[in-house]
Amino acid sequence: MLSPVYIRQFLALLVAAAIIGIAVVVIRNASQESKPVAPADQLLPQNIDIALKKARFSEIQDGLLVWELIADRAEYDKTGDTVYLRDIRMEFQKTASQGAITVTSASGEYFVAKKDISLKGNVHVVTDDGAHFVTESITFKGAVDHFTTEAPVTFTQQRIQLNATGMDLGVKNQKAYFKSSVFATVVAN
Repeated sequence: MLSPVYIRQFLALLVAAAIIGIAVVVIRNASQESKPVAPADQLLPQNIDIALKKARFSEIQDGLLVWELIADRAEYDKTGDTVYLRDIRMEFQKTASQGAITVTSASGEYFVAKKDISLKGNVHVVTDDGAHFVTESITFKGAVDHFTTEAPVTFTQQRIQLNATGMDLGVKNQKAYFKSSVFATVVAN
């Protein structure tokens, strides 16, 4: 049988080996260069207070959802009045008198106090009845529920395609008014 003296020496040797092993691991990990992590306030531009992924905004009137906007990224400026948006999908709900409208855009700005939304980059406006508007920029005026643009617009529906510069489109009546001469093409069946 082993003497208690040998057991104590064996245990002391085992503890010493464990301490040396831990010290080697700590020194090895500390010596490896690690990338410094930037503070959160340095990751955002100076004028941005908060940034969100998959942000959702909505307008409710008389207890009913009027429109909903989903952006892959939303950045609030420090004043809280402007939200910078990317990869936008905005949906206007179907009403008893009109169909739904879907708007997509690469980027935009939501002016919270005015409830205006400026959309830029590959803007598509599509109605339930198949009307399709394409432009590079358009602004939704929340106070009067309509879209307006001074940019060139291409409109297509069924067999007709027309091009114009500038347009107003009412959300509630879904009537478009073009601000310039219109060049139209009708495609034969």
